[in-house]
Amino acid sequence: MTAGKAAVRAATAGPARTGRRPGNPDTRQAILDAARGAFAESGFDGSSIRRIAGRAGVDPALVHHYFGTKDELFMATVEIPVDLPGLLRQVGAPGVDGLGERIVTMILTVWESPAGAGLAGWLRTALADEARARLLRQFVVVSVARPFASSLGIPEPERERRTGLVMTQVLGLIVSRYLLFLEPVVSLSPAQVVASVGATVQRYLTGPLPNGAG
Repeated sequence: MTAGKAAVRAATAGPARTGRRPGNPDTRQAILDAARGAFAESGFDGSSIRRIAGRAGVDPALVHHYFGTKDELFMATVEIPVDLPGLLRQVGAPGVDGLGERIVTMILTVWESPAGAGLAGWLRTALADEARARLLRQFVVVSVARPFASSLGIPEPERERRTGLVMTQVLGLIVSRYLLFLEPVVSLSPAQVVASVGATVQRYLTGPLPNGAG
């Protein structure tokens, strides 16, 4: 657990700055605004660095200078205060055995750390604003679900279904325990939550799917 907490501290130390470099704050903000608009309208795949640069009125090289790759720019537009892809890479590294419990343990560790209050505020803001909610949905699919499912070796036809089912448990746990404070979820010990929810997450990841679910 000590190693896990150390990983959480590293992942919550300011990942929103990933890819950013010192420079003119007005230019950086103009690029961010242009990127949010482009991603919201055309999605991640339909938005190019060149198009975003044109929308911001800057040279494409400036976009790379301030934010690095398109992936890093997208992460910056979402402004999530935790390096979620990095955390998932860590919990997924040992393989799929026991992964459901490791995912739930990660969620509890992050949300019950000092970063939890910031995450709660960020999630409420994202869900209350339709434009940010669209970016959040894209972030979950593009930067989290796709690469994580691919790294686990989940067959392509099953990836979307399995990751979607996992998200029902993850979001349900977060909303009930940390946003709505529903009983008896709030009063359960971390060990009880891990044992209960982790088994369901594991089943969604590796258990049989209903016929035709793929």
